Amino acid sequence: MFYKETDFQDSPMGKIPEDWRAARLVDVADYINGYAFSPEDWKSEGLPIIRIQNLNDPNVEFNHFDGEIDDRYIVEDADLLFAWSASIGVYIWNRGRAVLNQHIFKVIPKEKIDRHFLYYALFVGTEQLENRVHGSTMKHFKRGELKMAYVPLPPVEEQEGIVGVLGVVDSAIELVDRVIWKTERLKKGLMQTLLTRGIGHKEFKDTEIGKIPEEWKVFKLRDVCYKIQDGTHFSPKPQPAGVPYVTSKNIRSWGIDLTDIICVAPKDHLEIFKRCDPKLGDLLYVKDGVNTGTVTVNTLAYEFTLLSSVAMIRPNPDFLEPWFLKYALDSPNLKKRHLGVMTGTAIRRLTLDRIKNLKVPVPNMAEQRKISEILSTIDTKSRLEDKKKAKLQRIRRGLMDLLLTGKVRVKVD
Repeated sequence: MFYKETDFQDSPMGKIPEDWRAARLVDVADYINGYAFSPEDWKSEGLPIIRIQNLNDPNVEFNHFDGEIDDRYIVEDADLLFAWSASIGVYIWNRGRAVLNQHIFKVIPKEKIDRHFLYYALFVGTEQLENRVHGSTMKHFKRGELKMAYVPLPPVEEQEGIVGVLGVVDSAIELVDRVIWKTERLKKGLMQTLLTRGIGHKEFKDTEIGKIPEEWKVFKLRDVCYKIQDGTHFSPKPQPAGVPYVTSKNIRSWGIDLTDIICVAPKDHLEIFKRCDPKLGDLLYVKDGVNTGTVTVNTLAYEFTLLSSVAMIRPNPDFLEPWFLKYALDSPNLKKRHLGVMTGTAIRRLTLDRIKNLKVPVPNMAEQRKISEILSTIDTKSRLEDKKKAKLQRIRRGLMDLLLTGKVRVKVD
């Protein structure tokens, strides 16, 4: 089925097999930019509007459009989409009829270009474009640069063979994605129930954060936490080795992501640590940036430095179990209320003062532990599926590197 290629030619994108050609992005497809919808166009009913957020996270809710629009902005299942601003990426749409927002191209392959092969080939073109992006906060490339990026083009029969191989891995990834999606749905439903109705309660009361069991109480965080503080407000010089420097981009719902972590000098860390000293069991809560509201429990047993975009919350163990507080802050109901008090226009943020005044439900400690155990079981399942997906993605990247460069060829009958 496969064989190793030995005959290569030079091309604008490096060495490719002798019988392949390198084609400019503009020569393999037409690119239709989405419509410039304004917030006034957003409705609660109608066709979903595909924005970059919806491509990156299938759990993000859609805005809708119920007016008249040119057919070229309509997207159907199996259409190829190419995000070119803020988040550069390639996608095959599979979530029903929708309309396309600006900053995303609908890609129409030209004759003798297999649509699914072009999907994979565009990842090669994307790597070239990422080296040419403009902007610091809103990264993007210019349309004219499609003339300067190339994709590999084997014969059509081989295109189909490559799609067949990579499609097997993509199908496996899609199955894992479905399990992850269902697990997330289950978790959201359980959070909504457990954090508003508790376990085994019959009587409820209305409070400022909604209906909760009669026996529960509502407290401001400042009244049930020993310390609420953010990290450093200056930028220490990154070091190749030293003390880990944790910023908002390292905070995940499941913990602290140490991938590509940077470090600071021990002397800088000591100065910062006097003010903000995260310990095992403290909560880390993102207070500004694109993932504002993301919260996790610190499980690192060693010292690290925090940037000001993250708040450290140290619960009083007489009132709050750390994992219960994490789930309470992460619950759909409370998260919506809490993020509704953000300030700022260009960059939305939660101030320390507002965080200290956030209100949370407080059951007795035994019930807090039961709720945490139930939800942590779901989280464990999610992490296992995430690891399975990451492994499949590594296999996919390896295969793409071999098949899309022609280092390994697919035999065509």
